[in-house]
Amino acid sequence: MLNILFLGDVVGKIGRRALAQALPGLRQQHGADLVIVNGENSAHGNGITASTYAELRAAGADVITLGDHAFDRQEAGLLLDTESAHLVRPANYPPHLPGVGATIAPVGTREILVVNLLGRVFMKHHYDDPFRAIDAILAQYQSRKFAAVVIDFHAEATSEKMAFAWHVDGRVAAVVGTHTHVPTADTRLLPGGTAAVSDLGMVGARDSVIGVQRAASLKLFRNATSELLEPVESGACVIGAVLVTVDPGTGRARDIQRVDTVVEV
Repeated sequence: MLNILFLGDVVGKIGRRALAQALPGLRQQHGADLVIVNGENSAHGNGITASTYAELRAAGADVITLGDHAFDRQEAGLLLDTESAHLVRPANYPPHLPGVGATIAPVGTREILVVNLLGRVFMKHHYDDPFRAIDAILAQYQSRKFAAVVIDFHAEATSEKMAFAWHVDGRVAAVVGTHTHVPTADTRLLPGGTAAVSDLGMVGARDSVIGVQRAASLKLFRNATSELLEPVESGACVIGAVLVTVDPGTGRARDIQRVDTVVEV
């Protein structure tokens, strides 16, 4: 069996520090063969930089996925081109942009295909259709025998996330949702053998509003004004994660379970 540990959006410095503190133990505790981390909020809450990428990798992330903030930082383009073995951006961004939307992660003698995609419902831009995008990716790799195909589906609406999971049921091992920073309790195995969860949650400050300071967030909602939303950078940090167990012979999931925890940073 293969154990794949997925961790939700890492938010700011507190998230990076919590990851470095907790991930080695989590990997050992759960016997994780592959660790996938969403890093699109790792640079002060928006985007990724060379230094935050290096921190996530040093903490133990084998593959880092992104989302709608993938290109918020100017240096992201070069990073995506040079680190494509370990860093992926959503495949349904315009194809001329830097980086790749899928990467092959080796696990011993086996290979796992990791795919990143963006949803479209309630998102700020009109991205390409993720349903057609995954069909094209699976067709591209149909001659390859992967131990597992796993997808980070970065989207707002739980309905879109679950519809997407049903679309690929039996064709991939797992679909995990990211983006909302709020963990969901709907972990399940679909009939075809695909593990699914609507959202992993985040690796970010517990006493916050999805990782950012409470006062500014309250002003935004109460006054309908634009506010500078700074991440909380100290205190208790939640780690939202799931562990998926996959049969490498069939490429189908056998189990999915939440493995959330809280650490003090």
